Amino acid sequence: MDNLAMSLTPEQNDKILQFQDLTGIDNMTICKDVLQRHSWDLEVAVQDQLNIREGRPTVFATESAPPPVFSDPANQQVFLAPPTGYNRWGGTLGYLVSMVFQLCFSTLSSVLRFTFRFLWRDPQRQVTDPIGDVLRFIRYFEETFKCSHPVFYQGSYSQVLNDAKQELRFLLVYLHVENNEQCVKFCSRTLSSPNVINYINSSMLFWACSANSGEGYRVNQTIQETTFPSIDVIALKEGRMTLVGRCCGFVEPEELLNRLQTIVNANEASLIAARADRVERSFNQTLRRQQDEAYEESLRADQEKERRRCQEQEKLQSELRRKQQLEEAERQRKEDLKRKKLELLNIIPPEPSMNDPETVLVLFKMPNGQRLERRFKHSDTLKDVFNYLFCHPASPDSFEIAMNFPKRILKCEGDHGFQTLSEVGLKKKEVLFIYDLEA
Repeated sequence: MDNLAMSLTPEQNDKILQFQDLTGIDNMTICKDVLQRHSWDLEVAVQDQLNIREGRPTVFATESAPPPVFSDPANQQVFLAPPTGYNRWGGTLGYLVSMVFQLCFSTLSSVLRFTFRFLWRDPQRQVTDPIGDVLRFIRYFEETFKCSHPVFYQGSYSQVLNDAKQELRFLLVYLHVENNEQCVKFCSRTLSSPNVINYINSSMLFWACSANSGEGYRVNQTIQETTFPSIDVIALKEGRMTLVGRCCGFVEPEELLNRLQTIVNANEASLIAARADRVERSFNQTLRRQQDEAYEESLRADQEKERRRCQEQEKLQSELRRKQQLEEAERQRKEDLKRKKLELLNIIPPEPSMNDPETVLVLFKMPNGQRLERRFKHSDTLKDVFNYLFCHPASPDSFEIAMNFPKRILKCEGDHGFQTLSEVGLKKKEVLFIYDLEA
């Protein structure tokens, strides 16, 4: 449990414990395997497990491409029922002679059947309703024998093979021949035994059909049974569905249990190895998925870090470009101002002499506290005064001119700039205040 839990999240461990409580399956590995095949959907996994117990096909059952069944007589455990009444003639010798005769007869009949198939097509081989054949046999069994029995799988042979392979369980196949005395006795005495029922229900899937039906006939052609009742055990071995055991003829309940247990014990290791291999593959897939997720998460983190770095770098470059643009704009503005001052300097009227009666002495108080004196003619305009101040090194780039008595702003833009000093009331001596508009 500790090793298994290491590869699981707390949520997955909780689902395994809930699955155990709901299904009664003690093996943690089987619980994990079933939940994984159902994408850890607890509700679907539990319902599917209950379907199997009721003999219904699971979500893995399908009519297409059933797994082939490999049959190797050398590796099969075959149990033959002794002929009835062998004690009355010949004893053990009679039994051996009878068994040899039965083997020869079985081989000869198989050869004849194989040859006969090419000469005449048996209509029984045309299977049109495999599930209907199975359900009809189940209904026949319950109406005829009216006794308890193992849970019949209510699906076709292809479906039960798929389920047995997916669930890694033994599959018990029973072929019945109607009006056969040994088959009737087997159904009424052996299959109705509580011990047999409990063992089959807990250890394997149980599929049964009449050998006289299309589906039963097709299965019989596959497993080549000649003695009835026929009990065959199929399991996953070396990666393929394999016929691992046969029980031919009538057998008492206790003897059937012994034979089934012998077959199961001899082949249980194959299923355990398959489960371990599936768990290992699942663990590797989970580990690989976790590694992929960790890699993707790391990649996303690196990409996000790179995105932020690029974003920050772009922000710095944008800020640098903006700063350079501002500096360039400021440099260009100063160049324009310098060029404009040079142009305006040439059109400023010359300063009149002190003895000229048509002069005005103007005292300018600059924003930095500096005082400037300059004489202008009465006929000079406000624009001339503005241009003089604009071209002076102590003057700000953007300013306005104001008087205190009366308090007002001298407008130098547009048509106002063409007013003469006498027109705006500047006489002999005036004080003008210069205000920096950018301060």
